[in-house]
Amino acid sequence: MEDRYDRNEIFGKRVKAGKRTYFFDLKATRSDDYYLTITESKKKFAQDGSFVFEKHKIFLYKEDFEKFIEALHESYEKVKELMPDYDFSKPAREWEEEDKETGWD
Repeated sequence: MEDRYDRNEIFGKRVKAGKRTYFFDLKATRSDDYYLTITESKKKFAQDGSFVFEKHKIFLYKEDFEKFIEALHESYEKVKELMPDYDFSKPAREWEEEDKETGWD
């Protein structure tokens, strides 16, 4: 089973964003085709004080990569246009500091 997992998993990248973490995993099919899974994982606390991870996943197939990247870029540029004074790098730095303080790192 481990060999199959290693063969399927080609590349992985983790992006920490405060209480959320995004995983970008490039995978191969049995016929050596490729697809990307994008997973959002968010830590949530239960009423008993324990925590669980809420996950949402998108499967993106190679034929859609360019369209997806283009739409994401256009959306990002539109937000920057609508919020010209906002420092988009600031929240990431603040979340990283908060993660260190709370031990969620």
